[in-house]
Amino acid sequence: MDSQRPRAEPGHPPLEALAVQPLLNRDYESRPAVFYERLRAEYGPVAPVDVLGVPAWLVIGYSQTLDILRDTRGIWSRRVEAWRAYREGAVPADWPMRPVVESGNSGFRDGANSTRLRGAWAEGLRPFQDRSRAEAKALERDVRRYADELITVLAENGGRTGWADLSAQYARPLPLMVIGRLLGDGADGDDELIIDLWRVMDAGPDAQEASDRLTARVAGVCEARTRNPGADLPSYMLAAVPDLTADELTREMAMMTGLVGDVTGTLICNTITEVLIGETGARDSVSAGMIQEAINRASAANPPMANLAFRWARADVRVGRFQIAAGDPVLVSPAAAHLDPAFTRTSAPDSIYSSRAHLAWGAGPHACLGRDLATTVTTIAVERLFERLSALRLALPADQLPWRSSPLMRGLRSLPVTYELAAGAPEPPARPAAADEVPERDAPPADEPDSLVRRVLRMMRLSQS
Repeated sequence: MDSQRPRAEPGHPPLEALAVQPLLNRDYESRPAVFYERLRAEYGPVAPVDVLGVPAWLVIGYSQTLDILRDTRGIWSRRVEAWRAYREGAVPADWPMRPVVESGNSGFRDGANSTRLRGAWAEGLRPFQDRSRAEAKALERDVRRYADELITVLAENGGRTGWADLSAQYARPLPLMVIGRLLGDGADGDDELIIDLWRVMDAGPDAQEASDRLTARVAGVCEARTRNPGADLPSYMLAAVPDLTADELTREMAMMTGLVGDVTGTLICNTITEVLIGETGARDSVSAGMIQEAINRASAANPPMANLAFRWARADVRVGRFQIAAGDPVLVSPAAAHLDPAFTRTSAPDSIYSSRAHLAWGAGPHACLGRDLATTVTTIAVERLFERLSALRLALPADQLPWRSSPLMRGLRSLPVTYELAAGAPEPPARPAAADEVPERDAPPADEPDSLVRRVLRMMRLSQS
């Protein structure tokens, strides 16, 4: 008998033989709480699901999710080679998530390899996340400028009132320009790189071609940084871990484009949505000037990454009433875990501060290292929007908002709103750079035809026509 084959616990067959529910379904997209609670009622804290044609375990209990993320017993591997079906050639070649799990970046590494790459990330991000650093101050100024230019452009065709899609016109393009800024000189003005990021995020018919072009362009940027370092993320990562190869750096930067582009863009959009719906306390937090509290509430109520990327069991392990066999694939679901009474009872609904025990950023050895950067960008985006636009209201009933869901992400396809321009909302004051700050880059204002914002928005519209 093959010792690598699953050994079923008496009472249930192995994962491959179980009746599984499709993960992607109408309720998962539009009413995820209904879907997760139905799974919880039927299966308990872990349920067998179908992920685009591949069976997997979905962990929906809070304590079980936290235990797997922390992995104090070393049971869970992030290496695709730990997947039994993958080793046996049973994963379809055209499975849509295969490129993700085969990416080879730090998100799918274990042990010393993971520690080395995450060390590069920690040091590379430090100048942009430590708000006392010149690089962080300069980045925040640029993010405010991008946000203000986007708002100016989306509002310019009306009078004092208007309609806008805050997903396509604001929340999603803003992080794309931040990515260019992090990649450094050359990339920050590369319109084609930024629009290919959009095409990949939009998952349209040309997404694969755009992904190939994007990888090639990012590889070119990384190769250039190995020869001529600058004040940018890949250069700082190379300085921290000099033996990083250009190929390793390219894989990490490709991962960064997805995380900053999609996760941060979705976090901005989800936060705005939670504020406008007004059911989770996020509106009150914004009204009180507590933007980061609004983001925290939105992260708990509707995390951008509803489910975190695959892990595989190294050994047979019991979770809930099921025996997960060595080599079985597992998704952990922060979105579902946040609905577990074990989590929801930790804070009173009328509390000024919501629970910081949510799992939107993961936990344990693979917790998100860019949390502070994403929160800063989102804070600026939400703050500038509500300062410059007043009377923001959803243009559709909340239950009719169009969600775009994947096995990992959950965000809006569009966020239609009506608005009024705020009376006398001041622009960010111009000021000379302090001695310890990186000088602000020259950039055309938004009313000039060749501004980066206008070029990107124009190309985004063309890519959808």
